[in-house]
Amino acid sequence: MALEVTQILLSAQSVDGSVRKHAEESLKQFQEQNLSGFLLSLSGELANDEKPVDSRKLAGLVLKNALDAKEQHRRYELIQRWLSLDVGVKTQIKTCLLQTLLSSVHEARSTASQVIAKVAGIELPQKQWPELIGSLLSNIHQVPVHVKQATLETLGYLCEEVSPDVVEQDHVNKILTAVVQGMNASEASSDVRLAATRALYNALGFAQANFTNDMERDYIMRVVCEATLAKEVKIRQAAFECLVSISSSYYEKLGPYMQDIFNITAKAVKEDEEPVALQAIEFWSSICDEEIDILEEYGGDFTTAVSDIPCFYFIKQALPALVPMLLETLLKQEEDQDLDEGAWNLAMAGGTCLGLVARTVGNDIVPLVMPFIEENITKPDWRQREGATYAFGSILEGPSPNQLVPLVNVALNFMLTALAKDPNNHVKDTTAWTLGRIFEFLHGSTMETPIITPANCQQIITVLLQSMKDAPNVAEKACGALYFLAQGFEDVGPSSPLTPFFQEIVQSLLTVTHREDAGESRLRTAAYETLNEVVRCSTDETVPMVLQLVPIIMMELHKTLEEQKLSSDEREKQNELQGLLCGCLQVIIQKLAASDATKYAFMQYADQIMNLFLRVFACRSATVHEEAMLAIGALAYATGPDFAKYMPDFYKYLEMGLQNFEEYQVCAVTVGVVGDICRALEEKVLPWCDGIMTQLLKDLSSNQLHRSVKPPIFSCFGDISLAIGENFEKYLMYAMPMLQSAAELSSHTSGADDEMIEYTNLLRNGILEAYSGIFQGFKSSPKTQLLIPYAPHILQFLDLIYMEKDMDEVVMKTAIGVLGDLADTLGSNAGSLIQQSLSSKDFLNECLSSDDHLIKESAEWAKLAISRAISV
Repeated sequence: MALEVTQILLSAQSVDGSVRKHAEESLKQFQEQNLSGFLLSLSGELANDEKPVDSRKLAGLVLKNALDAKEQHRRYELIQRWLSLDVGVKTQIKTCLLQTLLSSVHEARSTASQVIAKVAGIELPQKQWPELIGSLLSNIHQVPVHVKQATLETLGYLCEEVSPDVVEQDHVNKILTAVVQGMNASEASSDVRLAATRALYNALGFAQANFTNDMERDYIMRVVCEATLAKEVKIRQAAFECLVSISSSYYEKLGPYMQDIFNITAKAVKEDEEPVALQAIEFWSSICDEEIDILEEYGGDFTTAVSDIPCFYFIKQALPALVPMLLETLLKQEEDQDLDEGAWNLAMAGGTCLGLVARTVGNDIVPLVMPFIEENITKPDWRQREGATYAFGSILEGPSPNQLVPLVNVALNFMLTALAKDPNNHVKDTTAWTLGRIFEFLHGSTMETPIITPANCQQIITVLLQSMKDAPNVAEKACGALYFLAQGFEDVGPSSPLTPFFQEIVQSLLTVTHREDAGESRLRTAAYETLNEVVRCSTDETVPMVLQLVPIIMMELHKTLEEQKLSSDEREKQNELQGLLCGCLQVIIQKLAASDATKYAFMQYADQIMNLFLRVFACRSATVHEEAMLAIGALAYATGPDFAKYMPDFYKYLEMGLQNFEEYQVCAVTVGVVGDICRALEEKVLPWCDGIMTQLLKDLSSNQLHRSVKPPIFSCFGDISLAIGENFEKYLMYAMPMLQSAAELSSHTSGADDEMIEYTNLLRNGILEAYSGIFQGFKSSPKTQLLIPYAPHILQFLDLIYMEKDMDEVVMKTAIGVLGDLADTLGSNAGSLIQQSLSSKDFLNECLSSDDHLIKESAEWAKLAISRAISV
């Protein structure tokens, strides 16, 4: 097989589909029958300079894919598989890989670099391959330049794959020395210099100790700053990428270098090529992100703060020079920038950075930007009008409304005229976007001075509806502005200023969804999202009109189900449309179910709607499934016990959703819908519970299911128990041990990062909601004594999370509720246990004196339940 491997690898890249397929089958077969031989022959192919470049490249790629995968569980399997290979085989493969770094063929070296890093990522944490870093470092002094280049590239990938704590400091110092020397201006080869600069980017996470040492830090910073002035664009770009990374990793160490950095970024933004200029702006955006985080966390008060890093106000200090530099970029637009999805250029980067600066310094930015706006907003050149509008839109979040509202009142009329009449598409696009930002940040029930008044409401709506007939990019932004306009009127009481225009707005939005070009610029999606928001925020006065929407949207959904024989591109568009229509129905159902009068009128459509949803499920598309599931949850809530008649047809799709590990969002949404159905059907859900519980328990014990689905599954246990009461008895012996082991898992979180703490809180909340539902489900049933054996463990869990002091408000409220439920359901049986509990008394007192009135309320109820249980 080893002899043929070259030919198979070449055939696997053939233009002829059948040849390719046959070769892929052969590779798969070889891998399954003899893994060691397969990996050895791939590494031999990669190392052999006699072989064709194409077969070597693919050999490396297949080798890399045999070591790593995107899915967590698959990756774990591949790592275990590599670790269990024969040591001799692994040594041979690694020798081949290191030998490939000496090859004169660039593609082979580059592929080998990546594979070596993947192997290092598996072995170094296991204390295997200890000689790797040493042998790479000895390569650095090799004479051929390409060996040095390949070695630096490998060190870069290695730093990306391996976490800093598995490399000893002595090695870290040597890696950094090699990398920084390779970046030096004295390095003759630009390939070496580029590889070194890119490697530093990945190695910065390892440089914690080096950045605390002034001399070493000065040296690194000097070399990086010098590299931003290199002859080659790619080196300059990579050097600025390093600066961006340093700005977020070592913010507090930047003080002495800021003046120099300002000078080199300003020069790059003014004179350099776009990829370099973009990174130079990114540096300032990154500093803004750091300062916004610090200021948000500590509310600007550093005297009492426990802040590890104080705010150095770099942006505030740089303002007088930074803002003019950014404003200048706003005039460097490209002719067709609005029409490209995901376009990114100097003007967009400058505007984004300006918006971050506004959030960082607040009011201070306004006087620096207003002269630019006033000077350019009426100029004949569209670039100046658009730049001025973009500048205005960018600074609307950050400064206080008192500063902005007077400016907006002056500008609003002007902008509406520009949106209606400006001859340039870009100016209209940016004007509509800016109006959207005005409505998002400066309009709503919390504003002291309303910017939308009876005097200008009509004009605003007329112009926005008119703009929905404009080019797709302008129409899409107009929909967005209308979205925020509607949202700001959400809590205005019984009558909304939008009510007189409701019919016309809805009609215009529906018309947009039928435009020939609605597929461009996300226009159709924007129109449906806006329609949903208009319906969601509407008042009781317009409910009859919302009811009229039901048959219209049903008809649209029906149409998508009738289309046969679509190309894959059309099918994708059709799926997207189905998802949007299901989402729209969900919002309409929620709106109509909120009051009894309309709920009754809506019921005439329930059977037909359910029928449509079932047909959507039969189409089997994940995105649509998620939307249809959510809509069915709303329908279950609306129809209540009557939903039982749909269960026989719907159950198989419910089960499919619960089994969908791959698209875990679908699984999570389905779990939520099980809760909705339990609340709607109560005892009537009993016939389906065995199947549902079996599936939920399977989900919990699977290591393939994404961890985010587990907390909602636990709270679903609570929903089921609340619905079926003491009938939950037969599931206790399965559910309780699962809850106990999850509770134990969630109580060891010391030293966890923010993301882990957040997940732990979600998990604890799910577990507590399960306990709460189970206690309430069994309350006043003769079977409550079945729960007594579990009470000590539950109290222990409550003690533990109280002691750890890292629960958020949500968990606190649920936890004190569970303490009350336990006392309430178990009565005197719980009294003595609660009295023995280490912390329930302290916990209760802490909750009773909480500022959060929901926590306080739960605590008062718990106190009552506990005193009843103890006095019995």
